[in-house]
Amino acid sequence: MSKESAAPHTLGLFSVTMIVISLVMGMGIFKIPALIAATSGTEAIFFGAWIVGGIVALFGALTYAEIGTRMPVMGGYYKVFAHCYHPAVGFTINALILVCNAASLAIVVLVGADFASDLLFGKPAGPVFNTTVGIVGVALFYGVNILGLRTSSRTQNFLTVLKIGLVVLLVSSLFAGVQVAPHGYEESPLYTYNGHNGLFLLMASLITVSFIYGGYQHTINFGSEMQSGPVLQKGVTLGLGVILVAYLSLNYAYTRVIGFEEMKNASAIGALLCEAWFGPAGAKVFDVMMFLSVLSYVNILLMTNPRMMFAMSEDGVFPKVFSWRHPRTGAMIPGLTTFALATILVVFIGRGIDKILGFTMFLDSIGMCTSAATIFILRKRGEGNAAVTSKWKRFTPVLAAVFVAGYGAVAVAVVVKSPLSAALGTALLLFFLGVYFFFYHKKK
Repeated sequence: MSKESAAPHTLGLFSVTMIVISLVMGMGIFKIPALIAATSGTEAIFFGAWIVGGIVALFGALTYAEIGTRMPVMGGYYKVFAHCYHPAVGFTINALILVCNAASLAIVVLVGADFASDLLFGKPAGPVFNTTVGIVGVALFYGVNILGLRTSSRTQNFLTVLKIGLVVLLVSSLFAGVQVAPHGYEESPLYTYNGHNGLFLLMASLITVSFIYGGYQHTINFGSEMQSGPVLQKGVTLGLGVILVAYLSLNYAYTRVIGFEEMKNASAIGALLCEAWFGPAGAKVFDVMMFLSVLSYVNILLMTNPRMMFAMSEDGVFPKVFSWRHPRTGAMIPGLTTFALATILVVFIGRGIDKILGFTMFLDSIGMCTSAATIFILRKRGEGNAAVTSKWKRFTPVLAAVFVAGYGAVAVAVVVKSPLSAALGTALLLFFLGVYFFFYHKKK
């Protein structure tokens, strides 16, 4: 029996749905809508971007559900590239994802330390406190994941349910009957609709909206660990449905409790909704919300990334040690340890690393286009036909085509809006491609 077939099938519909939600719903929804409002110019374009982005994301989720059903394997986000294109493509994109994820996780835990400091002391703490909290947070969930998928998924379910409940609390601020003024503003560009630039403002807004809706594609990394049946199909549909309702409701609350014009580039708009219920104490409630959101993000990345490393190791494009699993818990200890240590290393470097991560939106767009397009290759080869029983099956090619075109447009928009970020992203892709051919292709 192969290692993959021996993987415990412990993820049911509820767990898969929670994984989808936790991969998508991060801290950004509590802050970034203010920046999108500043980019969109008008309320109609603002909500139009969220609706269009949500529909495209739903199309993508259904596409990835079929891809994952046809290839129910560990580390599926690597496997689809390697199997349908070439191992070099799989290595290049996923190695870069691993590096970016370790860096972004380190930044997030440092931000979480800021919220913990404000909650405990009412002011920012020094670097020693932030670094300590960051390391302890990563170490805590490293321990959770060492215990295996069953423990880590149950922990994720609990944290995600808490996060959904807190989002419901924020949305309910609509019924508080008050309007809350922002306490400060970010120094970001402010765009104005002039009657002719509506399409530009929509596309510019969709860059960030698409980024906030992303993440669900990594659900296919758990392909071999899901219960049999249409669990993946139902899980991504339910998960994206919850996300779409939550995002639209939360943005509606922002525009009514704060005001659309007032929220443009406003700081910490999520905290303002808390103030609608709790007054000045709302900031403390928001600190708790954000810290819980950070914990959820730490756990889900420690769950996901070792699975990509496992798949890459099995294909021989990563050291063989990363394909070892604990015989009792199934935990991928080498990959988990390496990813946790890489994150802790970046924690010591500090938050300045986030200034060079602007290229991630460009790379995400390229990755989404190319990975979703594998559905056409898998269908042409007839792979996994018997496993796909969804009623959406005949519509998937159309949905996938719309999705690929949509993210292709986002990639073009990134090039137009931030050519330096696109150039840096392209250079990094070429660098990791060179690494593959230098270190791994020669072996074969």
